Amino acid sequence: QVQLVESGGGSVQAGGSLRLSCAASRYSYIKYCMGWFRQAPGKEREGVATIDYDGSTNYADSVKGRFTISKDGAKNILYLQMNTLRPEDTAMYYCAADGFCGRVWSGPYPRHWGQGTQVTVSS
Repeated sequence: QVQLVESGGGSVQAGGSLRLSCAASRYSYIKYCMGWFRQAPGKEREGVATIDYDGSTNYADSVKGRFTISKDGAKNILYLQMNTLRPEDTAMYYCAADGFCGRVWSGPYPRHWGQGTQVTVSS
């Protein structure tokens, strides 16, 4: 069973930065694609970024150039560095793990995800 625990959310003004962290079970990065998705009240789930077991990354168009996903395999931690935040980035952010990166983006929910961390960006 993969356990994922997010942290690092908070409230910032537009233009600010936050770094989200996700502590994962041992060996998660070897076996799974890891990523982040977000959901705002009344809106559909939205994939944000993924990093596959080979290190390849993908980003939603809305966050390209502003967000960076990375992982520290030695510490089993997944990160999402978020810069130049906008009010539309406000959402609950979830760390996710699945054998298939596609499930982070759409369709059935990923096999594993955490409890989420709230990000609120004010204008």
